[in-house]
Amino acid sequence: MRSRMPLACLAGLAVLAAGCGTSGEPAADGKATISYAIWDKNDQPAAMEIIDAFQRANPKVTVKLEITPWDQYWTKLQTAASGGTAPDVFWMNSLNVRMYAKGGVIAPLDDTKAGGLPAAVVDGYRYDGKLYALPHNVSIPALWYDKKIFDAAGLAHPTADWTWDDVKAAARKLTDPAKKQFGILAPMWDQGGFYNTMIQAGGHVLSPDGRKSGFDDPASVQGLEFWTGLIKDQVAPPAETYTDTDPLQLFQTGKYGMYYGGVWFASTFWANSEMRDRIDVAPLPKGPAKEAVILLGLANAVSAKSEHPKESAAFAEFVSSEQAQKILSDSGGGALSLRPGTQDGWFKAFPSFHLKETYDASMPHGVPYPATLNTAQWQDVQNTLLADAWAGERPVAEAAREVAAKMNEILAKE
Repeated sequence: MRSRMPLACLAGLAVLAAGCGTSGEPAADGKATISYAIWDKNDQPAAMEIIDAFQRANPKVTVKLEITPWDQYWTKLQTAASGGTAPDVFWMNSLNVRMYAKGGVIAPLDDTKAGGLPAAVVDGYRYDGKLYALPHNVSIPALWYDKKIFDAAGLAHPTADWTWDDVKAAARKLTDPAKKQFGILAPMWDQGGFYNTMIQAGGHVLSPDGRKSGFDDPASVQGLEFWTGLIKDQVAPPAETYTDTDPLQLFQTGKYGMYYGGVWFASTFWANSEMRDRIDVAPLPKGPAKEAVILLGLANAVSAKSEHPKESAAFAEFVSSEQAQKILSDSGGGALSLRPGTQDGWFKAFPSFHLKETYDASMPHGVPYPATLNTAQWQDVQNTLLADAWAGERPVAEAAREVAAKMNEILAKE
């Protein structure tokens, strides 16, 4: 799931000037037109069906969908917010919600409307004791594996009982230099990779109060070394492999046995007829200390400057309702609905993948994505310094200590 926001777009959100609304003066007949901004064109069919359902129940409200590509979304949103003309309702993620809330760009929502939604996702949208966006889908990291490569090596497929040791043992047996085949991919990815293993080892990314970095915790270092060790043992390709080719594309070449990727990759893999038959998915393997899965859900925020706040809030609430969640699930797209009991349509869209089993095994161990007011700033530090460790140019523990020191400087200023 795309979740980062350029630092340039973050600057100034805390001091946004008040401006006019986005939808014109309220009509005398009670009708209202509100705008809804998203960034993924693949979600357009589901979004339009949800909008149609909302409009049937609220005939005086018209919702206009706006789609802006990810590469332009945050820049356009920040510009509009600075002028007080942000869309009435728009996609938000937990990495950026605090900055928008502090800047007065988005309005707090009714906390009771999040009832029944997993707390590990909902809590990522709280700031200063208030809920600032209502999540509607969930991103779950999982272990994708190539059945053809496993079968050729005579190995049993991964299960929910797998541990780190099982991953390492399988990676060794699946690696075949003569075929230029590796047992696993090990990109430097936080959400789907090392944040999970840091916590699984008993470490942490952030302290519970969000004021201190956990990168210098020995257990956190162990979680990072899980990945660099795979590269060092040559069962995963070197770090430079990912410079020109995305891991998602690499896995589809049929040269890699395992890949820690999101369940949301299901639609991409299913569209590839060859991959559809040769791969499957399992829950993340257990760490030495615990089971843990980073959950990150997309949400809908309401502009604090909307001229139709009630209608906008009602629409944001509807998108997270059981009715809309079923529509999202039945669309069989890339998004997995968040509300329990609504996901069956999505699971059935990809019948040969063990997605329901992966979901059921993962959700009880879900933890919120670690984020603070200046997440993007300290993540840039994190990514820059860890890149040297992934490349084998410096010890992981040394790089992690520097990440923690610089991260703590940033956190102290929040």
